[in-house]
Amino acid sequence: MRYDAHIHMALDGANWKAALAAHQDRPRDTLIRERLAAYQAAGVTWLRDGGDRWNVSVRASQLAPEYGITYRTPAFPLYAKGRYGGFIGRGFGDLAEYQALLREVARQGGHFVKLMLSGLMDFDCYGVLTDPPMEPERIRTLIAMAHDAGFAVMAHCNGAQTICAAISAGADSVEHGAYLDEAAAQAMAESGAVWVPTLSAIGNLVGDGRSPDAVLRQILGHQMAMVRRVFELGGRIACGSDAGAYRVCHAQGLRTEEQYLRQAMGENAELHLEESARVLQKKF
Repeated sequence: MRYDAHIHMALDGANWKAALAAHQDRPRDTLIRERLAAYQAAGVTWLRDGGDRWNVSVRASQLAPEYGITYRTPAFPLYAKGRYGGFIGRGFGDLAEYQALLREVARQGGHFVKLMLSGLMDFDCYGVLTDPPMEPERIRTLIAMAHDAGFAVMAHCNGAQTICAAISAGADSVEHGAYLDEAAAQAMAESGAVWVPTLSAIGNLVGDGRSPDAVLRQILGHQMAMVRRVFELGGRIACGSDAGAYRVCHAQGLRTEEQYLRQAMGENAELHLEESARVLQKKF
């Protein structure tokens, strides 16, 4: 089974503002079909989207069966107002607004909930994130509410403390997960959560000139070392390229992600990634 567990159909891998503007009036079927056809040609049969507030991923989930693809989407990501996620998700202030968004996910046919719990990696400065993380107690409350509503939770989070908080709260998958330390790796392995480390979103930036290559290689090296460590500890790691992110093109990004994971995990990578796909299918 070939799959990509983390994509963004609404984005194009080149210019996120222009990509989203193309769908402002309504989802562009021609663009969606072009990308679905590329995945079909690559032998992909299962995709999991991170969602968007323009209904692109929802429309893709409707069209995907024509291409022999099972497509899972949260409809849109949920983020706390004033924190990371406003460019693509829908925000909430208090728990009443969050509960209303959970109902909207269900109304739109979302298959799970995606929560934005931290910022991104700062690709210019090793160890630095772009935005402050959410507080652990709030993470626990939000994940519990999503589970109570019948949804699995896809947790966008970076930083060891935030990752540990998400895992402790019962997140079903951890997306990106930059800057794990040994304690976080142990927690990941013991939790049963699936980690989707999106290595291509780092490695594909090398040589582009936007950020120092030395910093990018340092971030990538740490991420790959942690993939190897979680794998050695018996944790579950899945293949997700972050397709649509800058320099991660749809379908093509999957090939580089598979290469990075094989390099990090060694000769048993294929069997492990296939098993992770089965776990994700059950969860999501």
